Amino acid sequence: QDYTWEDHGYSLINRLYPDVGQLLDEKFQVVYNLTYNTIAMHCGVDTSMLRRAIWNYVHCVFGIRYDDYDYGEVNQLLERSLKIYIKTVACYPEKTTKRTYTQFWRQFKHSEKVHVNLLLLEARMQAALLYAL
Repeated sequence: QDYTWEDHGYSLINRLYPDVGQLLDEKFQVVYNLTYNTIAMHCGVDTSMLRRAIWNYVHCVFGIRYDDYDYGEVNQLLERSLKIYIKTVACYPEKTTKRTYTQFWRQFKHSEKVHVNLLLLEARMQAALLYAL
């Protein structure tokens, strides 16, 4: 059975420590929904699939998989260098270097790369909370 933040983690943390669940959920939602609707030079792009793929890939790295998500999206949307970067930052942050940062999404703006970092760090935190709870 899936143990998700929305269905289980949020309510359990609120029972253990009132109001923290709401604060964490808002934090996760703000980062997850953050978008300028641009990718590199293209404007007016719906980035929701990309953001979901990054979030679910981070959870997958930590052993959390969802039955209702098509993980084929991850392979279609995340190039190998981005997957390596995500896994390095999420699992081995001390091994992250400027070279690792510059190797993925070379044509993208730094603000887009920072958004990837925010997504992966919040997804990592949510995965850790799911395990802890």
